[in-house]
Amino acid sequence: MKNILAYLENHTTDILADLEILVRIESPSNDVEGINRLQHVTQSWLGEFGQINRHSSRLGDIVHAHIQGQSNERIVFLAHIDTVYPVGAWENLWRVTDGLAYGPGTYDMKGGVIQAIWALRAIKSLGLTPASNIDFLLTPDEESGSEIGRPYIEDIAKGAKAVLVLEPPFMNGDLKVARKGVGEYKFNIYGRAAHQGLEPQNGQNAIVSAAHLISELVKLQDWDKGTTLGPNVIQGGTVSNVVADHAALEVDLRVWSLEEAERADKALRAIQPLDGTRYEISGGLNRPPMEPSEGSLKLFDKARTIANEIGFDVGASRVGGGSDGNFTSHLAPTLDGFGAFGAGAHQKNIEHIHIASLVPRSALIAGMLIK
Repeated sequence: MKNILAYLENHTTDILADLEILVRIESPSNDVEGINRLQHVTQSWLGEFGQINRHSSRLGDIVHAHIQGQSNERIVFLAHIDTVYPVGAWENLWRVTDGLAYGPGTYDMKGGVIQAIWALRAIKSLGLTPASNIDFLLTPDEESGSEIGRPYIEDIAKGAKAVLVLEPPFMNGDLKVARKGVGEYKFNIYGRAAHQGLEPQNGQNAIVSAAHLISELVKLQDWDKGTTLGPNVIQGGTVSNVVADHAALEVDLRVWSLEEAERADKALRAIQPLDGTRYEISGGLNRPPMEPSEGSLKLFDKARTIANEIGFDVGASRVGGGSDGNFTSHLAPTLDGFGAFGAGAHQKNIEHIHIASLVPRSALIAGMLIK
């Protein structure tokens, strides 16, 4: 690992410069022009290493690089290039101060893309060959739900020896062996309008029924098992002197296991509305839980050994947020958190990475590929 580390250390300035290139190309979800402009760059870089397939979609292009290794076994890199910030949201797209680099996507997750590309450059420049073939997939819509990316992700994960997710690590730098599954539900609550002053008894208040629904929903949480239900968005009614005949409620579900997802789904669909009102339910589990497996824990042990060789340590964390690794963990051993070390994800003008971490974490990725 010393030769890889030395190569990367000699290119620290270049690694940071490449990250700046990606960050300065604003690529919010649904901005097809920005996403495709960025994918032109990633395609040109990855073309140094192997065959490129590019797939167009209504949300922006997907780039898939296939890189030859020593065996026909496959390792998959998963990354997304969309960010959560509208164009122009940041005061300065790129700022370096006190050893930190600030900008939209530095941490989530353009830094991880750059680290993987430089890991490949280190391997190639030193005359080494990855132990297995590599499928490197860059998708355009993770932040908006992975509707476009998911079929490609699941297809490419089938039969893979390992899936390495280039999302940021845990806040202390740990890799991620588990992520909660994510469910999104929408309830439409229907009642009957009436004049609030003249004949309120003839109405059926949808907002009151929504309050009943919320009360029942929160009873389904199981804090010991980590199951949460968040009724976090609500609208309803028209004007204050009319009994509300409609309300809408959006609910976020988070679970550590498919068993809990199935329990919560069945129970929330069984909640009965107040008399005279009715519920319509749409949605469900969007991302299955990324549950630890024997294979993923072996991947972690391998990664920890390599990190220790390089000179740092990593732990195994479990986090509540989802990633595209949620889609692959039941298809292949999956380990998440190989991206850049930093903080401030989704926080305008605050998101950043630690520049000093770029080299060792790029070396970790390179070590995973050759070992």
